[in-house]
Amino acid sequence: MMSRFLVFFLSLGIMGCSLNNGPVENVSEGGALGTSYRLIYITETESDFKTEIDSVFAAINKSLSTYISDSDISKINKGDSTLVIDAMFDDVFVLSKDVYQKTNGYFDPTVGTLVNAWGFGPEEQIAMDSTRVDSLLEFVGFDKVCITDNGTVEKENPNIYFDFNAIAKGYAIDRLAHMMDSKGVQNYLLEVGGELVAKGENIIKDKSWVVGIDDPEMGVTRELKKLIYLKDRALASSGNYRKFRIDEATGKRYVHTIDPKTGFTKNGNTLAATVLANTCAKADAYATAFMAMDLDDSFKLLSQLKELEGYIIYIDENGTTQEFMTEGFEDLVVK
Repeated sequence: MMSRFLVFFLSLGIMGCSLNNGPVENVSEGGALGTSYRLIYITETESDFKTEIDSVFAAINKSLSTYISDSDISKINKGDSTLVIDAMFDDVFVLSKDVYQKTNGYFDPTVGTLVNAWGFGPEEQIAMDSTRVDSLLEFVGFDKVCITDNGTVEKENPNIYFDFNAIAKGYAIDRLAHMMDSKGVQNYLLEVGGELVAKGENIIKDKSWVVGIDDPEMGVTRELKKLIYLKDRALASSGNYRKFRIDEATGKRYVHTIDPKTGFTKNGNTLAATVLANTCAKADAYATAFMAMDLDDSFKLLSQLKELEGYIIYIDENGTTQEFMTEGFEDLVVK
């Protein structure tokens, strides 16, 4: 649906070592899901969970990656109506349906056909005009799909194409957090592609986890807009300022946000949206939706959904950069 508004964390500890034979801060990092990851987790003794971490990513890819031809989602997109989905696909589907309904359709993973057509997905880009967009919109709408009692996916039209990329990274972090919890880890900070989950604190330094949010107006350079404390929460952000496509023939700039209502890419006033939630998948989905929604609707929804905290950077009618923060988000800002 859109690009990732990068968030990075500031680790307040000494990596991979212990002080006076105390707790150890372990770091695992690498590439997965088409992006990078960095996981910090504190244990009593030095621990290496790389095998378990790789297994989580492999399971996510097998279920939800549109870039893997024999994944479950790819098979379903190609028309397999007999495949029984796994628990991960079911989790993401159910949450997507809930967010789809609460955002009045602005979060819609069936927008995948349009994502591909505009040149932001794994399939071939096509020439787009209003007629082509209208025809493709027939294949968009999460109300046109369901999970049957047999655990298969039913689509009103076989050309409906699922794209869970706007929620899959967040969900992957949630699964990594679940793995850490199952091993009794009480303090960790997990990041995949700029999305994060934090639990506890950095007990080695006796400090809270602190994460930095990029300034969306800095372009290719990086500068922090805000620092916030993160504890027992998930954070996800989205924005258009780094990922876009320039049409070679016309020079027109197409952003990565697809408006599922109109079918066109959306150059709105919202520069970036950051969301805090109890799961990263949920934060991921709402951050995506806020980029496509009108500003007033985003503000209203954030005031209604008490389980969310949000931070939106936008351009007002005078062309001036403004910020909106919920009270709970503002309380976490490092002063």
